[in-house]
Amino acid sequence: MFSLANKIALVTAGTSGIGFALGKACAQAGATLVINHYKQESINTALEEYKKLGISAHGYLGDVTKEDEVSEMVTHINEEIGVIDILVNNAGIIKRTPMTQMSVSDFERVIDIDLIAPFIMAKACIPGMIEKGGGKIINICSMMSELGRETVSAYAAAKGGLKMLTKNICAEYGANNIQCNGIGPGYIATEQTAPLREVQADGTPHPFDRFILAKTPANRWGMPDDLAGPVVFLASSASDFVNGHILYVDGGILAYIGKQP
Repeated sequence: MFSLANKIALVTAGTSGIGFALGKACAQAGATLVINHYKQESINTALEEYKKLGISAHGYLGDVTKEDEVSEMVTHINEEIGVIDILVNNAGIIKRTPMTQMSVSDFERVIDIDLIAPFIMAKACIPGMIEKGGGKIINICSMMSELGRETVSAYAAAKGGLKMLTKNICAEYGANNIQCNGIGPGYIATEQTAPLREVQADGTPHPFDRFILAKTPANRWGMPDDLAGPVVFLASSASDFVNGHILYVDGGILAYIGKQP
């Protein structure tokens, strides 16, 4: 029931970090993997990395915030590879700026990529899924779909909105055998978070590293491959009666108030 054989999975920004891990997991479960990015060089590099793992992926260029580019991209995928069965809305950015210092343009950019792009992608893929008899949409949410924190007002607003978009897609298209769920990663050890885990000059851990470990019952950062099982579950027939759910993969942070000082 966890097999993705004969399924076509599209992972937006499936070129590095979490996106690469999600793409790898889908492919290793049997899916035909399609990745997307707005830079051709990123696609080319990722395809070579997938190839080293024995995965023959397909790459498509397109800006997920532009509806015309997405429509053209999805049409090409449907015609050249096949109708998309699994959509993983992974593309996202974060800008860490105090709210009163954040420009409206920066706020809008985060909303465009983290919330409007998943809407555009789902809108483009749902008709094909309906015609095919069903499909899976997996939105990469965040703990910030539930929590706020300093300097991430735009990100939290976008991810909170993405949580509710996930639930609403379930509400609108569940009768069409489309399951739309989300994954909410905790703090994941990637290249982007590496500076937050660096040992300081005096040999002590980075303050943010100490903060995360103190807040995480698992007492470690997550790894990209910790998301492999969850994405395969939500992409497979094992989750056919799971809909509108956000699966938090956070080592227990959301269940824990933290250590007493």
